[in-house]
Amino acid sequence: MPNKEYVTTMARYNMWQNQSLLAAADSLSAAEREKDRGAFFDSIHKTLSHIFWGDMIWMHRFAGTPAPDGGITDSTGFIRSWAQYLNDREAFDKTILEWAHDVDPDWFEGDLTWYSGAIGRELTKPKKILIMQLFNHQTHHRGQVHAMLTAAGAKPEDTDIPFMPDRFGNL
Repeated sequence: MPNKEYVTTMARYNMWQNQSLLAAADSLSAAEREKDRGAFFDSIHKTLSHIFWGDMIWMHRFAGTPAPDGGITDSTGFIRSWAQYLNDREAFDKTILEWAHDVDPDWFEGDLTWYSGAIGRELTKPKKILIMQLFNHQTHHRGQVHAMLTAAGAKPEDTDIPFMPDRFGNL
């Protein structure tokens, strides 16, 4: 089950994968990033936007960071400027990693109650399950982005955790 070591490892992985995917996506034109590729959220751009929105809403619930604007239905339009997104994503990945380093080990015990706009009601779930949701959600949608990037001719890095570069292990 998730603990401080798990969240620190996954925060490092999140940072690595986002750097890899965004470098690959940045090699494409805006039109290529925004092209409907038949994915759940249509495009590379919209899927990256949804991931970022999801990260922000979960970290708001976990750590009290600012909530993203809009609800889940607005999540695919969250990126307004590619250049600003690249800066904001990098900064937020650092926020996730700092939280992982600073979180009290006791935080993982107990439940979290929040209102889910996705299903329109209040929910209460164990924090350990919700931490897994944060990182699983990222990984799931980043896999879609990786496939779209590869199909577009971009070259993102490997995605296997054991192959994470050493430079991320010291963060």
